[in-house]
Formats: sequence, C-alpha cells, structure tokens
Amino acid sequence: MKLNICVLPGDGIGPEVTREALRVLKFVAESQGYDFRFTERAIGGTAIKQFGSPLPQPTIETCHKSDAVLLGAVGSPEFDNLAADKRPEAGLLGLRKALGGFANLRPAIAYQPIADCSPIKAEVLGKSDILFIRELLGGLYFGQPRGFEGNRDAAFNTMRYTVEEIERVGRVAFELARKRRKKVTSVDKANVLETSQLWREVITCLGKEYPDVKLDHMYVDACSMKIITSPTSFDVVLTENLFGDILTDEAAAISGSLGMLASATIGGKIDLFEPVHGSAPDIAGKGLANPLGAIASAAMLLRHTAKLENDARDVEDAIQEVLRAGYRTPDIKGKSKYVLSTEQMGKMVEQKLAEALDRRRAYHAV
Repeated sequence: MKLNICVLPGDGIGPEVTREALRVLKFVAESQGYDFRFTERAIGGTAIKQFGSPLPQPTIETCHKSDAVLLGAVGSPEFDNLAADKRPEAGLLGLRKALGGFANLRPAIAYQPIADCSPIKAEVLGKSDILFIRELLGGLYFGQPRGFEGNRDAAFNTMRYTVEEIERVGRVAFELARKRRKKVTSVDKANVLETSQLWREVITCLGKEYPDVKLDHMYVDACSMKIITSPTSFDVVLTENLFGDILTDEAAAISGSLGMLASATIGGKIDLFEPVHGSAPDIAGKGLANPLGAIASAAMLLRHTAKLENDARDVEDAIQEVLRAGYRTPDIKGKSKYVLSTEQMGKMVEQKLAEALDRRRAYHAV
C-alpha cells in the first residue's frame, strides 16, 4: 500500500493536533509495512505570512498530486482586518472548491460505556451514533451575488442550489445509510425557503430509488432540539451547507467536545480530512488542544482513501480504549483519572494501538 498525503497543519492549534494524527498514521504504516509519504505545505494565516495568500499555488499543486489531504485548522484574529477573500478562512473555502469534494462526512458518536464524556444524560445519550452528511460546495457559503451595499449600510448573501448538487450529495447519504441502520433524515427549512422546497422534492424523489432505506424529513429548528433530546433516533442526517455546519457543532455534545469530532470530505478528485474544530488561537502552543478529532480524521483517511478498514477500526478502537481508561484532555468533561497534554494524548493512542497489535500477533502465534 502506497499513499501520498499532503499535510496542511495550518494555524493555531492546527500544527499541534496534526502532529499527533501523523504520529498515529506513521505508526500504522511502520507496523503494517505500508509506504505512506507526507509532504507539508502552508495554508491559512501561515501561508499569508509566507506567500501573501491564504492558498498559495504550491499548496494547490501538491494537493492535486496527492492521494489525500490532511488539514489541521485555519484562522487567526490578526487577519480580521483583511477583506473576506484575503483572510485565512478563504484558503479553506478555496481548498474545498479546488479539490471538488461536495460531501462532508461528520460522525458524532457516544463513546461506550463512558457516557460521562458527554454533558447529555446517559439515559438520553444511549448508544448514539449519527453520521452527518453536509453538502459542502453550495448554499450561502458559495452563492453569488454576495457583498455589501453603500457604505456597509446593508449586506447580502445568496443561497442557491441546483437539482444536480442536491441529488449527488443525497446519493452519498443513501448509499452510506445502506451500510448502517438504513435510515436517512433530511433536514431543511421547506416551510420558508424555496431552496429547501427544492431540496425536499429532490431528496423525496431520490429516496424512491432506495426502498430499503427509510427516509424522513425534518425542519432544521426541530432537528436541533431533537439532536440533544433524542440523539439515538438518528442514523444518517443529510443537510445543506449552513445547516450542516451548525448542527454538527451542536452534535459535539454527543461525543463530549468539539475537539473529538472528525470529518472527511469526499466526492472530488482528492479527499480532504480535518477535525471539525477551529484554530483556537487562545490555547495554541499550550498543549491544551484535544488531538482526538484529528486522529479520528486520520482513521477516516485510512477508511475512505486507503480502503484500510481494519486499520481504521484499530485507530478508532484505540481512541475508545484511551477514553475508557480515564484519560482526558482539559476540554472533556466527566470523571478524569488523568488529564493529558496534546502530545501525551497522541502518545497514549499510539500505545493502545501497539498493545492491540501485540495481542493480535500473540494470538496468531498460538
């Protein structure tokens, strides 16, 4: 197995959490004999300082030559005075568009049997396991026209979706639901927005091609409440760009922290993997960041790009074992036997991986 991975550490805590994700990927490669090659490039505020652009051409070129891209985070308040298309966040939007990934997969899992990680009551949390499918290249974030009027007396954005954009991300949701518990909840605001009315029409029509998958529709405001009050009622949640951004951050309560959420962006020429959290500049360099979201994103890279399902599960099981043993970073609530730094948590996941591999080898030796 040979894999070329472009690494974009980015800003704030991005380099710290990415370092731990790389630690785990390198361990997997070395222990299994895979040939993983890593090339680092700049993005976001770091790239602005080095190249004067949040997404310089060398970064794009390396991404296009790679099999996958692993991103840390972008954003820094020191660039808030710049125009929107010059800020670090523009680098992220530009990267998504350049890679062409339109389906953003964001799992929200209640780690078992350690529900104390989550602020949600254990009897409500249960064995929650939601896979959010967020459309990533349309809606308000990319719609034109957009801008300000007059002397910034008013501002406007455009929400726009085509049948093709809705159908292609919908198909991803139905196909993944077939491999899970065969249920899709499509989230919109069809009682108010024409784009949502089209969304509902297209998804309803598409659902007829998947008679084995149950489809229901829900308004985004009702969904936001039910994610917290009845998370076990969801399997695959499908929604547009803005709604997906907000709902998945809310769903961090299921796992216990925004720092624990991973994501994969698929559908384009090159897959993109990144933790859901931002750059958190206030804690950058202090060893306080939670690397589990970045490590879980590395597991998704193993699953979706490398097609190494067993290795992906090993990484996810290692995360589970670390949490079960009572190890935490400061952002995770609940009963904490040991509070670890970013690096210590990464090393602990690596240790659990090594222990699992040793057990497996010992079993086969017998």
